[in-house]
Amino acid sequence: SALTDQTDGRPDARRRTQGLTGSQMWGSRSVSIVFPAYNEEQYIRAAVEDFFVAGVVDEVVVVDNNSRDRTAEEAGHTSARVVRETAQGYGHALRRGLREATGDIVILAEPDGTFVGRDVLKLLAYADDFDMVCGTRTTRELIWEQANMGWFIRIGNWVVAKFLQLLHDGPSLTDCGCTLRLIHRSALARIIDDLTVGGSHFLPEMVILGLKRGLRIIEVPVNYRGRVGESKITGTLSGTLRTGFR
Repeated sequence: SALTDQTDGRPDARRRTQGLTGSQMWGSRSVSIVFPAYNEEQYIRAAVEDFFVAGVVDEVVVVDNNSRDRTAEEAGHTSARVVRETAQGYGHALRRGLREATGDIVILAEPDGTFVGRDVLKLLAYADDFDMVCGTRTTRELIWEQANMGWFIRIGNWVVAKFLQLLHDGPSLTDCGCTLRLIHRSALARIIDDLTVGGSHFLPEMVILGLKRGLRIIEVPVNYRGRVGESKITGTLSGTLRTGFR
């Protein structure tokens, strides 16, 4: 990726000064990135600039979900569009972002350093053949040493994903909770009014509704790194178990 450093995939200081200029587009389609953000001031600026992939991404929407720190202010110093979602919850933030995004293709991601901007290209490579392209963080070779993806979380994600696959006659699924995913606007229109989850189990609901509506879905392996700051969902064993059971 032209926006990433060769050592760890994060934007270097020189490239952080580069802004978005001109029309981007993926083929003839515009691309939006959606970041749900709650107390992410440490990395939000770098994340926005990392995901503004040159020649591909047209907009980044940062959904400030009642952050108590300077997340919105830091995001405001970038080329992103910042919106506020007052209903507290991961799902509420993502649903607001899906409605705010203007692109023909919408990609959900995280602004905490766990994902790599260049992996947007992996998702887009399958966009012509599938309505929804989901990342999977369970490929060992792409799990970075600092990532919060030990055997317990990895197996847990795999088990729940297999339940979704079995119960809803889905494709091969190995990760039920990977935020990094792509959906076409036409496909989003078929499920967005039926989304109900405001909490951390929003992502499985999105897949279930997609399968119920007959969307073509595929998973692709993506990089998964250690996050900047503390996880609000799976940072503790109790949080992991609570999310898994829900």
